[in-house]
Amino acid sequence: MDKYEIIIYWSDEDNAFIAEAPELPGCMAHGYTHEDALVSIKKAMELWMETAKEFDELIPAPRGRRLAFA
Repeated sequence: MDKYEIIIYWSDEDNAFIAEAPELPGCMAHGYTHEDALVSIKKAMELWMETAKEFDELIPAPRGRRLAFA
């Protein structure tokens, strides 16, 4: 799980840090500190994978490289 990319950014709208795991569709979390957001996204990623296994959904392999930004 530690090989998936995690993106953390500040959201003025939410007044919190938002964390996303872009390789796991829809996997997002938040926290009031950068550290809280990181802990939350790791829990969310674990739950995402457990749910995917439960429903026999494909779990994408980590890309092992940074995402490209346009």
